[in-house]
Amino acid sequence: MYFMDRSNPIGVFDSGIGGLTVVKRINSFLPNENIVYFGDTARVPYGTKSNETVTEYALQDANFLVKKNVKLIVVACNTVSSVAMDVLRKKYDIPVIGMIKPGALSAVEATKNGKIGVIGTNATINNKAYSTELKKLDKKLSVLEKACPLFVPLAEEGWTDHKATRLIAQEYLLEMREQGVDTLILGCTHYPILADVIQEVMGRSVTLIDSGTAASTIVETHLHGKGLRNISNHLGFDDFYVSDLPGKFREIAERFLGKKVENISKVDIDYITGLK
Repeated sequence: MYFMDRSNPIGVFDSGIGGLTVVKRINSFLPNENIVYFGDTARVPYGTKSNETVTEYALQDANFLVKKNVKLIVVACNTVSSVAMDVLRKKYDIPVIGMIKPGALSAVEATKNGKIGVIGTNATINNKAYSTELKKLDKKLSVLEKACPLFVPLAEEGWTDHKATRLIAQEYLLEMREQGVDTLILGCTHYPILADVIQEVMGRSVTLIDSGTAASTIVETHLHGKGLRNISNHLGFDDFYVSDLPGKFREIAERFLGKKVENISKVDIDYITGLK
């Protein structure tokens, strides 16, 4: 059993940069919590890789965070959340919180007409992670899923109000609009960066579900229930680790988080894989 107390950090990992939208939500919900973030920027993207490879990477990423004595792990990657949660929870005896179930629960609570759309990476959509979870919650739901791979580079380029982004969104989301979904799950942690464009295309009557926000409420509830919420009077610190390109990470991280990012360290990928 890992030793934990209130001051231990929350661990967050992602295949790269998108998970920073989840960090931003945790900072907002739990400003006193310390966070250790690992972005596997050397091996991004995970969404185009096999389930076996994603699971292997996820175990390595989680192991890195466990070595930092985290009290809880947030899997801020929908691809990993769709294929590796059972393996991670069996491996570690600290809580592991993913994106799928919190997002699905929020969508079920939000929908009025029972028509829910899901957008995400190829892996998340092909694994039918959200539709499976949604049907568990309510088998009468109508679920429409769509892979939107171009949204990731658009978010990282900062093209949040660009004609090209709007045109691509209109193409991706056409069927969602035609089918009359009233709730849309942003099933990739990059997508909240493009939420304004997505909302504009879908219309104001459609509720967008940010799985990172939903997961952050689960984190808050768990820490409070276990007596592990940091009760310090000081703002928490964020430590960032990446497996490649710390300079590029800093540039995008400051855009995603809306603040200066100082504590970024590059970790040798051989250390992550256990070769060192």
